[in-house]
Amino acid sequence: MSAIDEIKAKVDIVSYIQRTVPLKRAGRVYKACCPFHHERTPSFVVNPDNQTWRCFGACAEGGDLFRFAMKQNGWTFREALEELGRLAGVEVRPQTPEQRAADEASDRLRGLMKAAAEFYHQRLLDPSDRSSQTALSYVTDKRGLSGESISRFQIGYAPQGWDHLLRAFTALGYSADDLISVGLAKRNDEGRVYDAFRNRLMIPICDERGRAIGFGARALDPDDTPKYLNSPQSSLFDKGRTLFALHHAAAAIRASETVVIVEGYLDAIQAHQAGYSSVVAQMGTALTEPQLRLVAPRWAKTVILALDSDAAGQNATRRSLEVARAALQADYAGRLGVEFRVLSVPDAKDPDDLIRENPAAWQAMVADAKPVADFIIGLEVAGLPPNPSVQQREAAARRLLPLLIASEDSLYRSANIQQLALALRLPERDLLMWTSDQQKIARAARLRPQPGQQRQDFTSDRPVGAPIAAPVRLSPSPTETDIEAYCLQSLFEHPDYYYEINRKLRKLAEADPALGAGPLADFSPDDFVQPAYRELMRLFLESLAQVETDFVEYVEQRLDDVLFRELSVLLRPRDDATSRRIGGRLKGDLAASLKQNERMLSVIDHAAELVDRALHLRERRLSRERQEIVYLQADGDRPSLQEQAIISLTAKRLIDNEIGRQTKPGLSAS
Repeated sequence: MSAIDEIKAKVDIVSYIQRTVPLKRAGRVYKACCPFHHERTPSFVVNPDNQTWRCFGACAEGGDLFRFAMKQNGWTFREALEELGRLAGVEVRPQTPEQRAADEASDRLRGLMKAAAEFYHQRLLDPSDRSSQTALSYVTDKRGLSGESISRFQIGYAPQGWDHLLRAFTALGYSADDLISVGLAKRNDEGRVYDAFRNRLMIPICDERGRAIGFGARALDPDDTPKYLNSPQSSLFDKGRTLFALHHAAAAIRASETVVIVEGYLDAIQAHQAGYSSVVAQMGTALTEPQLRLVAPRWAKTVILALDSDAAGQNATRRSLEVARAALQADYAGRLGVEFRVLSVPDAKDPDDLIRENPAAWQAMVADAKPVADFIIGLEVAGLPPNPSVQQREAAARRLLPLLIASEDSLYRSANIQQLALALRLPERDLLMWTSDQQKIARAARLRPQPGQQRQDFTSDRPVGAPIAAPVRLSPSPTETDIEAYCLQSLFEHPDYYYEINRKLRKLAEADPALGAGPLADFSPDDFVQPAYRELMRLFLESLAQVETDFVEYVEQRLDDVLFRELSVLLRPRDDATSRRIGGRLKGDLAASLKQNERMLSVIDHAAELVDRALHLRERRLSRERQEIVYLQADGDRPSLQEQAIISLTAKRLIDNEIGRQTKPGLSAS
């Protein structure tokens, strides 16, 4: 039995979900209002027979124990596997002594950061220390924070002096090197160790699971520079991959599918204090792509940038939009599907000032946030001279086009170009021509080799043009497991084929938007039945959604032992070497498997066959979901279930027509 199956055998899904969701028995299933969106009529159903859950309301999502834990907590599959493994008493993977030592060191440093946050917080609340009381007065009187906010965000104070924290923590058994490694202490050229933070307001920075990993330290003395001093990069803290207050904001972001990104810690804290809980902070720098991908698209479908409206804030907004453009261009096949908007705070104020003066105004401003096109066109036009020349207007258009066309929706692109043509008084046909040039440049950049290197296929070491490995050949009557294995193997060897599947599903859904939002949505883990295959598909999508790491390396770094064995079997060469146990690095194994098979296969035929098999899996999934609907309808007549059944049957007929099969008698009743 695999670790995944053993965990599922030991952790009952009803008992697990009931910890946070008030389930009520309804026949053979349990029901509740969905925890992932607001509703009055319960549409969230947990089935103890097959240990699954499904929302039949706005979410239209479902899955097993792991999927619920991941969605509720914002965990990756590995995090869910580890946490549920601890709950079930299942050892997820055997560790080498080196891995065990590394984990113990990380746990020790996390314990250190947690203790440091408590140390600073207690110093802020120390009634016997005059400096602490001055700092507390600054927080409450000048910054307007309540006692509840101070406690919730565990705001603290680093006292004046060179060794307060150092003495306290070495007495607890921590070494000076421990403190230095996480940025709580420093060592000078003479070897003297001293506290890194002195006479500063201390704001703990937590990861998305609420664990302290760093600090933002604000100067309390006007002459002390810099005004904000962050913890340095460490094994726990990476500023460019962290969003402040995300652990507090996660539930609100999931519920509203909207995230508001502000610049500073106090901007975010003030927003939360006023009741606006979907706000996070990028901590004073331009937004990075890893920060963006923490919230979009897995939780947020709308990202609102609410940075300061002074010149520096507008420049930061522009840089952040460039990051968004890069993400969207890499997302040329529609993986993100995120709308970006910009909130401009008037009178050169920052969100902190605005919310303290008029909390109600913030909600209206968020609702009225500008589309990206309106913001950047206005910004660019405002920077032109009173009577700009044609050359100046053309230069402005060429600067803006990369941002304005970074969308998969042709309607948005067309509207943006029309708006730009009107604002700059340029012919729309010229902008369309320049747009085509920009798209060609972007495509060429994605394919351009590094100096001195051959252009590489990004899934292997095989130069483009070399023979492509043949996929698994299915038997005349393959099982569903065979088809799932075929689809996964094809996707991991040719990730771009994923977009062919989605293009086909979107084409089939053109007649009715409800189809695209429901039964004909993008290919996903829910199309697989085998638990390990579902998790591999999630890892595949996660790997596609990032661009900073090579696809195969990203997969390799995140495979646990269970999934590694499953993927190794899928990618094993299909010849006499099949019995050979795959070892070493996954990238090398994948490259070897590609090179061992010398049969040339048409890419078009391979992609078409994969699309056909993916549609087959989607049809099987729809059949399973209709069976659930029929089962639920037995408990009571609900129009929403009938509507879902009708939409599902429509999707089934479209799929049947596409793959050239006639609907079998009686199947429509399933």
